[in-house]
Amino acid sequence: MPAEILSELPLRPAPRDIKIPNNMHNEERRHKHSRSSYSEMSPLMSRNNSLTWRPAKRPMPTPDKTIAVINAAGRQAASFIRVATAVGFHVRAQMRNLEGVVATEVSTNPNVTVLQGELYTKETLAESEKGQCVDVTKNGPISGIGVNDALISELFRGAQLAFINTTFYGDEERIGMALADAAKKAGVQHYVYSSMPDHHAYNKDWPSLPLWASKHRVEDYVKEIGIPATFVYTGIYNNNFTSLPYPLFCTDLQPDGSWIWQAPFHPNAKLPWLDAEHDVGPAILQIFKDGVKKWGGGKRIALAYEMLTPLEACEVFSRGVGRPVRYVRGPIEVKVKIPEGYRIQLEALEELFNLHNEDPEKQPPYFGDMELERSCPRAALELWEGPRGLEEYAREVFPLEEQANGLTWMIEEYDGGGGNNIDNNHNNHHQQEEHYQHQNGHQNGHNGINGHIVNGGVDSESEEEEEDSDSDDEGLVMRGNKRADEEWLA
Repeated sequence: MPAEILSELPLRPAPRDIKIPNNMHNEERRHKHSRSSYSEMSPLMSRNNSLTWRPAKRPMPTPDKTIAVINAAGRQAASFIRVATAVGFHVRAQMRNLEGVVATEVSTNPNVTVLQGELYTKETLAESEKGQCVDVTKNGPISGIGVNDALISELFRGAQLAFINTTFYGDEERIGMALADAAKKAGVQHYVYSSMPDHHAYNKDWPSLPLWASKHRVEDYVKEIGIPATFVYTGIYNNNFTSLPYPLFCTDLQPDGSWIWQAPFHPNAKLPWLDAEHDVGPAILQIFKDGVKKWGGGKRIALAYEMLTPLEACEVFSRGVGRPVRYVRGPIEVKVKIPEGYRIQLEALEELFNLHNEDPEKQPPYFGDMELERSCPRAALELWEGPRGLEEYAREVFPLEEQANGLTWMIEEYDGGGGNNIDNNHNNHHQQEEHYQHQNGHQNGHNGINGHIVNGGVDSESEEEEEDSDSDDEGLVMRGNKRADEEWLA
């Protein structure tokens, strides 16, 4: 209810207009304590008078360097762009398209110049080849697929630093080498490359994971040409877990409200874990701040803040989400259409982490190099001491991501057992599978320059002939009912 004035005292009348002396108009208006009662000439006037003296502000220089970033809507790149631009760095960011909340966030950031376009090009097809689907995710050279040298050269214009995380769209090795060459030509002072191991290089009995082996060869090339470089190896993303039917990290929702995670990893072998969206950005920023004096010379850093076995991961995840999560060691189930390159990667991964191996000590280290594995999480904590662990992710982020993807288990009543509500949600979950598919059809909108957005694409084919995915990230986009731009990484 409105306040009432209950008083018999007369109210002070409104003041009459006050005339300001003419000589005050030209004086600076000051707080009443901004001037001393003593004149500036008085011996009683002191610089230490708390009413008149303030210490000079410490200089807070704004970073004057520009950082080149590719695949800017991906988890790693977007995480880095957020923190780098927040402290004043400018970013030149390549993005495949402008779709999705992350792409919108990046493209509307005033400290970001977006270069829109693919890092690969398509040659003009012969008449007999037109209409054929070209899978740009295949590992290695792809017929008719080239490198977008014009966009890559423009990316590094005026850049002094670079954070590069290549993906398997196009010939990753050729693109990675072209990026390194352009960075060297542009005089980039510190090149941070997100790499992964070639397990076969560490042990001849271990198969290579094709998509990781490409990164490893790019790493070798960067070392070969002598760019001041640092290489980061990222652990398994906390964000990979989902109730949607994606391979390898699907937490399959059961009728009783619990989850099952099935994967080929030994249940008692330690694996490195990382919250990519939360922790990659601050860690990479610190590498740049420390500089090549500390991290240059081709040093490798394992970015992982927890070492957990699959059983421990399920226990931690269960505490966070408040429901049982059970691990089952088994083959990777593929229930949706995935890119060919990723399918081959999963097959190799299942072979590497041999289902028939009963000794956790014999499981190959995730990073290939045991020394890198042993450095977790110490090395990562040297860069960033505020990571978000798997339990915190499961408690605070996982339900939000699930709800954004159209799932409703987090708002259903759960009593630790079965129930109609849980059964209905479980059925709805499986009915949604038909809505999640790998998206083909490249977006060719947003031509020209729109604010800080530069169209860097070099397309020689019509829109109808484009058959590659419009994903902005490391490979697989699944379309959900509520969040059509949700991305998932492996």
